[in-house]
Amino acid sequence: MTDNDAAFVSRYAELFEHSPWVIERAAARRPFADLHAGLMQVVHDATRDEQLALIRAHPELAGKAALDRNLTRDSAAEQASAGLDRLTADEFARFHDLNGRYADKFGFPFIICVRLTDKAGILAAMSARLDNDRSAEIDTAIAQIGEIVRLRLEDLT
Repeated sequence: MTDNDAAFVSRYAELFEHSPWVIERAAARRPFADLHAGLMQVVHDATRDEQLALIRAHPELAGKAALDRNLTRDSAAEQASAGLDRLTADEFARFHDLNGRYADKFGFPFIICVRLTDKAGILAAMSARLDNDRSAEIDTAIAQIGEIVRLRLEDLT
């Protein structure tokens, strides 16, 4: 890796939740006409197992990591922006139930760009997306990761 590649990786390593491999691969593909599109192309070119690992690197919404305060700085701020750090007991129970049902069905956590919605919207999406098949839900999760990364990238500029 060149010094230029290392600087690129250092600058963008946090964009993808616990998945620096995306940025490392992207470094070798530069330059990009559109950085976000280039980064997401790396994700789309990854194997299905790598995509699943990327999805699984994300925390459950209002889950154990949030309660234990073990979220990344970005995830904590994003969940707080949707009010997930201020749930009523009933809302927490609903999130816990839907998180469990979703993980049981799909084998990975529910992913949504929480900065583009609110608690009610997240709960509605969780409930509705339980009707998806696994392949469609993987594609939806990747698309939502793309939205998360787009906003994080905008925050860096």
